[in-house]
Amino acid sequence: MRVAHTRGLPGLLVALALAALAALWFPAPRAHAATDVSTVAAALRESPVYVDPAASAQLSAPEADALAAKIKKADKPVFVAVLPADFPTQNLFQNLRTATGITGLYEVRLGDRFDARADSAVMSRSAVQNLVTSVQGVKDANTQLNDFTDRALTNIRGAAPASWGGGGTGDGGVSTGALVAVGAVALVGGAGAYTVVRRNRRRKEEEQRAALDRLRVVVDEDITAFGEELDRLDFHPAEAGADDAMRADYERALDAYEQAKSFMGAAQRPEDVRAVTQSLEEGRFSLAVLAARREGRPVPERRAPCFFDPRHGPSVADAAWTPAGGASREVPVCKADWIRLADGEDPAVREVETDHGRRPYWDAGPAYGPWAGGYFGGGLLPGLLVGTVLGSMMASPSYGAAYGTGYGDFGGGYDGGDVSGADFDAGDFGGGFGDGGGGDFGGGGDFGGGF
Repeated sequence: MRVAHTRGLPGLLVALALAALAALWFPAPRAHAATDVSTVAAALRESPVYVDPAASAQLSAPEADALAAKIKKADKPVFVAVLPADFPTQNLFQNLRTATGITGLYEVRLGDRFDARADSAVMSRSAVQNLVTSVQGVKDANTQLNDFTDRALTNIRGAAPASWGGGGTGDGGVSTGALVAVGAVALVGGAGAYTVVRRNRRRKEEEQRAALDRLRVVVDEDITAFGEELDRLDFHPAEAGADDAMRADYERALDAYEQAKSFMGAAQRPEDVRAVTQSLEEGRFSLAVLAARREGRPVPERRAPCFFDPRHGPSVADAAWTPAGGASREVPVCKADWIRLADGEDPAVREVETDHGRRPYWDAGPAYGPWAGGYFGGGLLPGLLVGTVLGSMMASPSYGAAYGTGYGDFGGGYDGGDVSGADFDAGDFGGGFGDGGGGDFGGGGDFGGGF
């Protein structure tokens, strides 16, 4: 078949149509067996479900197609691999994630065993652990994979990768004219989609810059307050009574102060603030230890900072507190706030500027998640903030895409479905039993045994 005098866009469309038609008539040969992770990864870049030929008895072709269709319809970055029991497991999840190169949730059925891992940008480690636990013991592969996927689709953030494309084609013939029309629509739609993506990305960058500017004011206040504490301490390494332990405490406090300033100076996004407040928390604890040594008191235990204002220093006890309209919970408090609460008074709360005036930091907006995460850590913070505005925001699916998960950890800056290649933190790519859930696969390298 010849196409004469093709020029410009019409010629390009005809060429695209011919290429598409050729692909329909002469499909590429399928691989008959998965010999390594690269084969599995290549298949997952094209479709959300891969079944190794040697494991086809576990999940039939119709069952795999139905599961893939469900994931595609939900438009979520969920990857499913069904592999034979003897498939090599050493660093399986890490290598599969690296070879696929796409941020998402990866679930693997290995013989009759099951586990999963996810980038924190799409799902938290604890959520993955809970979901894996919920389907352990289910023997039927189709039931187990569908149950896990159904529950995951209601929790996961992000969108499916573009490489999956659209649905399948029918068995009937496709006319060249129809392919040309589809090609034209695809070209126009592609240009429009690219414009939308660029606009959304630009808006997200602007929102993050604005959030960082607002955070910068609060963090600078924190750094200044810590510097003033260092001055008030008036410690000199050569003073009478100073020993090596005191000098080491003082050195750690000074290092934390300098690190906090350096981290804030280099901050580009709100999540970068977490490293700043984490340094300040460590520095304040070092000062508390130093003060105890100088006064001859026992060295205090390591505790979270005062919930009401981390500038108050390490907490001394947990006290019951009920936010307006919320449920009562135990929060770490400094001695002064513990006395205030015991006397029926209000604690000295850290307030920050908002568009509606000064508000407690937990009612000031989502950008304060990274700020609070550095002070309290992801494990402690959810329980402290439940029922507050900030806690509600963090629990929403949109928060992870906009401000990251782990209360400050953006998981490398990639949303679900984004192509990140090998640019991900293996320690951040977590979940499953290998991370503390118990019941691992046993003797299987990192499969179920973490990294």
